[in-house]
Amino acid sequence: MVLLDVLANALVTIKNAEAKGHKQVVIWPISKLVGNVLRVMQRYGYVGEIEYIDDGRGGKFIVHLLGKINDCGVIKPRFHFKWREIHKWEEKYLPAKDVGILIVSTSRGVMSHHEAKEQRLGGVLLAYVY
Repeated sequence: MVLLDVLANALVTIKNAEAKGHKQVVIWPISKLVGNVLRVMQRYGYVGEIEYIDDGRGGKFIVHLLGKINDCGVIKPRFHFKWREIHKWEEKYLPAKDVGILIVSTSRGVMSHHEAKEQRLGGVLLAYVY
């Protein structure tokens, strides 16, 4: 499975569980990318505690949901951006100014578009959450 497909499956699982009002969700299969994206979402208060469980088959995450996600998903294709162009992508993928985050991969790791803008880093768009 391609990494972006694994990330897409994880975000769709979270979105569907949020819509049904579940308190937690199991994410499987996992990857480092999924873990990093979940940590960014946790840092911005979209998901609660994230537990890793090693089941001997690659592991899984149990993500505690807070009911704060209206929509989330991957950005396909993965667009490259320069830090000065971030506002263009905000307008395209987020519903309003200062609502939600874009999750990006930079040379310094996975972070939100706010952090990339502060550090003046470009990179690749991965996902959006609001």
